[in-house]
Amino acid sequence: MTPRRRDGDRLDAIVVGAGPNGLAAAIELARAGRAVRIYEAGETVGGGTRSAELTLPGFVHDPCASVHPLGMASPFFRSLDLARHGLEWVQPEAPVAHALGPGRSIVLERDLAAIDGALGADADAWRRLFGPLVREWERLVPAILAPIARPPRHPVLLARFGLPAVLPATSLTRLAFREPAARALFAGMAAHSMLRLGQPLSGSFGLVLGLLAHAVGWPLARGGSAAIASALEAEARSLGVEIVTGHRVDSLAALPAARAVLLDLTPRQVLAIAGERLPPGYRRQLEGFRYGPGVFKIDWALDGPIPWSDPATARAGTVHVGGPMREVATSEDAVGRGRHAERPFVLLVQPTIADPTRAPEGKHVAWAYCHVPNGSTGDMTAAIETQVERFAPGFRDLVLARATKNAQAMEAYDANYVGGDINGGVGDWRQLLFRPVVRWNPYTTPDRGIYLCSSSTPPGGGVHGMSGMLAAREAERALRRT
Repeated sequence: MTPRRRDGDRLDAIVVGAGPNGLAAAIELARAGRAVRIYEAGETVGGGTRSAELTLPGFVHDPCASVHPLGMASPFFRSLDLARHGLEWVQPEAPVAHALGPGRSIVLERDLAAIDGALGADADAWRRLFGPLVREWERLVPAILAPIARPPRHPVLLARFGLPAVLPATSLTRLAFREPAARALFAGMAAHSMLRLGQPLSGSFGLVLGLLAHAVGWPLARGGSAAIASALEAEARSLGVEIVTGHRVDSLAALPAARAVLLDLTPRQVLAIAGERLPPGYRRQLEGFRYGPGVFKIDWALDGPIPWSDPATARAGTVHVGGPMREVATSEDAVGRGRHAERPFVLLVQPTIADPTRAPEGKHVAWAYCHVPNGSTGDMTAAIETQVERFAPGFRDLVLARATKNAQAMEAYDANYVGGDINGGVGDWRQLLFRPVVRWNPYTTPDRGIYLCSSSTPPGGGVHGMSGMLAAREAERALRRT
């Protein structure tokens, strides 16, 4: 659809921030025929979906997100033909492995019928938990990726997911499984929540990631996550969206006239650039928004594949390096209490087992992070590499170069990662139900021309574009009314 704006006319909408949600908001509005312009502080679009040679020439790393099950399952992404813009998803042989002990990993197969070897006595229990969700994933995922506080379209289906999801991960695993393997595997997926595993709703993250592992896999973008941003940018430009990079917006007053402004920003940045247009009560609610733990991240250039003591671990694109469930829970509990874990739970990705284009022939890239207290400046390099070496003896001998970012450096890279929080805010029960504030429509603000579309709005963190799409639909309804 051709945008309605002519030169000299006022823009319909401005989007501040060109992460996946900002790009999604612009695309959705442009598909409705609106004239849209994006302002992005960085020199390139993408936010958490960028790629760069962080270590050595020829080694392509993803500074933030690499594995994108939500991207492949997202109703917004599925509504676009991003393949025509060069986006190609690649799947490792197995979505995820959990390093349970030296010489033993639990490798989760995508096929639910093929998990007996890994999960043994708990294979049937795993199928009972995930089978009904996987069969209905195309109806269930849109419900999960919608504001929780609104009436669901499929209440019975969502209840089947939601009843176990409210439980703490530790409780759910003990109720569902008997053996250490299945419990550890589920706990590792639940730990993506960045919550203590004894907190309510931490189990929901394990359910979502397990569901996606079987429904769509845990894919990567060939060539690096920047391919996602490039495809979204190309789609936006094909619809007439103007994109201005290298332009930091410090105040809405500095923007040209537009009927709507959508902010792909967390509450802290919203207050900084738009606070003067918002009433005191709403500002106080934004000021009370809570950010979660940060991450410490390492990117490695490697002389060869990681030498896992259990060779099956090399089949999985993502490896949870954590030992049994109690170790994972202890690590996340320490971080939740503001401490650095002595033996951190490590999330590791080895992209080149599925996408060799990211490194010179025979070489590999990998990255890992652990959770740390928000704003941490601590160096977790030794702790992370000790954990990897524990399950892959000789790993350090393969390291050609490394690049590290502590939690504060993550925020310096992307201002939305406040204190290193890559999820856009704590995902506990209060901020999962009401995100970012207690408000029936989380994408609107008391100023009818300002909308919020970052991961601080439902459904939260992840590369899915749904926050942008849903906010854009609210803005479009208002534009039609006026």
